[in-house]
Amino acid sequence: MPPKRKRVERSAKLNTEQEEPAAKPATKEPLTDDSPEDAAKETSLRSRKKPAAKSSGKETDKSKAAPGDKVLHSYWLMKSEPESRIENGVDVKFGIEDLKAQPEQTGCWDGVRNYQARNFMRDMKAGQLAFFYHSNCKEPGIAGLMKIVRDAYVDHTQFDKNDVHYDRSSKEDNPKWSMVDVQFVRMMERFIPLAELKKYHHEHKSKGGPLKHMALFTRARLSVQPLTKDEFDFVLSLEDKKPL
Repeated sequence: MPPKRKRVERSAKLNTEQEEPAAKPATKEPLTDDSPEDAAKETSLRSRKKPAAKSSGKETDKSKAAPGDKVLHSYWLMKSEPESRIENGVDVKFGIEDLKAQPEQTGCWDGVRNYQARNFMRDMKAGQLAFFYHSNCKEPGIAGLMKIVRDAYVDHTQFDKNDVHYDRSSKEDNPKWSMVDVQFVRMMERFIPLAELKKYHHEHKSKGGPLKHMALFTRARLSVQPLTKDEFDFVLSLEDKKPL
C-alpha cells in the first residue's frame, strides 16, 4: 500500500458535524477557529503520503451556479496540524514542510471523516488551488499554496484496521470516504495568521468586503472549505501588505 497522510477527525466527535451548525451572529468569538477538540475532528494531518498523478489542468474560477443551483468552486482552504500530536500511538503531525518533503512534493489528503468536507473534496478538480492552513497550533493561519493534482478517489485508510481513521461501518463495495492528491506550489510571501484574517472578516462584515462570508469563520470546524475567487485573491493580496 502506498504511503499515506495522517489526518485526525475523530468519528465520535464528527457525528455532530454532519449537518454544520449556522454561525452564531453577535456572539463573542474565540481567537482561533479550531480548538483542540474541533481540530481533532476537522484538522488535516499526515505522517506519510501517497504520490499523486501530475496535473495538466489550468486553474480557472468556476464559482458559479450550475444546473440545480449547485455552486462550483475552484479555490479551497485545507487544514492540517504542523505540530506533533499522538493519536492511537501515531504522530499525526503534518505541516506544509512535511508536504514539501514528500516525493515530488505530492501526497494524498486522506482521513477526512466529515461528510460536508468529503463532498467538497469530491467537487475538486485537478489544477485547482488551495491554501495550506496550519491548524490546532500555537499560531494558526495560512502557510502556503498547493494544487489539486488528482480528482477524488477512494480513501484506503477507512479499510485499514491499524489506521487512526479506520471506519468499520464503511464497506469496500460501498466506501464512504474519499480523498484527493495535492502538490506543494509555494510558501506564502509571509505567513497570514488567523488573527489578521479575523480582523478583516469583522471589518468586511460591518463595512462590506470579500471576507464577509468566508467559511473559515462561518463554517469554522470544517477542515476542507471552499473559497470564492474574491476571497482567494484578497488573501493573496495580503502578502504584499504589512500585518495588521
